[in-house]
Amino acid sequence: IDFFTLLIMARMLTPADFGLTALAMSCVAIVDMVLEIPVTQALVRLPHVDKAHLDTGFTLGALRGLAIALLLLAVAWPFSWINGDPQLVPVILALAFAPIARGLASPGLILFIRELGFLRNFLLETGGKLAAFCLAIATLLLGGGYWALVVNFVAAPVFGCAISYRLAPYRPALSLSRLSDFASFVGWFTCAQLVSAVNWQFDRILLGLGGSKEVLGRYAVAADLSVMPTQSLIGPALQPIMAAFARIKGEDQRLRLAFLKAARFSMLASVPCSLGIALTSDLIVEVLLGPKWHGADWLLSLLSLSVMATPYFQTLYSLSLALGRPEVIFRLNLYDLAIRVPAVTIGFLQWGAVGMAAGRLVAAAVMAAFFLRWLRSLLAIGIAEQLLNLWKVAFAGAIMTAGVLALRGPIAAWQLP
Repeated sequence: IDFFTLLIMARMLTPADFGLTALAMSCVAIVDMVLEIPVTQALVRLPHVDKAHLDTGFTLGALRGLAIALLLLAVAWPFSWINGDPQLVPVILALAFAPIARGLASPGLILFIRELGFLRNFLLETGGKLAAFCLAIATLLLGGGYWALVVNFVAAPVFGCAISYRLAPYRPALSLSRLSDFASFVGWFTCAQLVSAVNWQFDRILLGLGGSKEVLGRYAVAADLSVMPTQSLIGPALQPIMAAFARIKGEDQRLRLAFLKAARFSMLASVPCSLGIALTSDLIVEVLLGPKWHGADWLLSLLSLSVMATPYFQTLYSLSLALGRPEVIFRLNLYDLAIRVPAVTIGFLQWGAVGMAAGRLVAAAVMAAFFLRWLRSLLAIGIAEQLLNLWKVAFAGAIMTAGVLALRGPIAAWQLP
């Protein structure tokens, strides 16, 4: 659904439309991530969850939604003034409904997640995305322009929130009686989210300040396409991982084996997807997006390679939370910030948007080494053992790369005049 929505939008809208909404989404994403409260993660780790826990989780989500609304109201105009575009104000305020709706979803879903039952999550996500797709296309056909992107972004969590109460009935009640069970998570997790927000939105904000909306739009679409395998395919597949890790966190050997299997599975999906996009980025842009997106192929190629190791971090992220070690996430995000910001800035100043994408690739390669190192300290799994665990994936990726490159020449030559 995400993929076809993006293709239709790219065909019917302009890069400048995507650039405007990407800039507004960056502002909303930073506020959303900074104010993130780990309700789900905290509840998954608890040995027992009662109604009071659910009420506390709901109350924290409601308070977070209020904080998001007030903060975006305060920053929308200054942000639009800095970027020289008054159209950003209404777009930012409309996009704010998305994180607010996500925070108000039924906390009763956690009871099924704890039991590794994800059917309801699948129905919720699918129902929300289908509703958003229909409304976004209707907005396009009615001449709404870039507002179709806003509708798609907002409608999915709003409908998902409504569906959640049908799938996991819960009577909302305001209470903070179990706040102590969440407090230990909030400190490190909030710091980690703050740094992560800067990491993931820095390049778009920098490009918005120093480049045109058209260039930002091409960069944003390339970035969205590059993360689609990890975000829409691998990410949901890894949802049970944290709950599974939490169940066996006291069994060291079993936990090591479980991590290695999960990491191998995630990279088994990530490597061919990322390599496939990188090797055929020019064809993807020409055939799927159209001529108005020429120039996005190099961006797509570099960005897809830069997210190849993201699922490994997602697995490590789940492990850290299951073990009650959110400080590991904070430190990894801090290392990422120290590497990514100078790499992206230097790349942008020297070679523009392509240099920025190359900077992200360099930062990702360095961070992959940090992932291996931190796992060694968490589970006593050596770096050599971790690499050996992935040798088949790496070998298959090398064969795939050689095969695609070998076929590209004959296929390019075999074209009708």
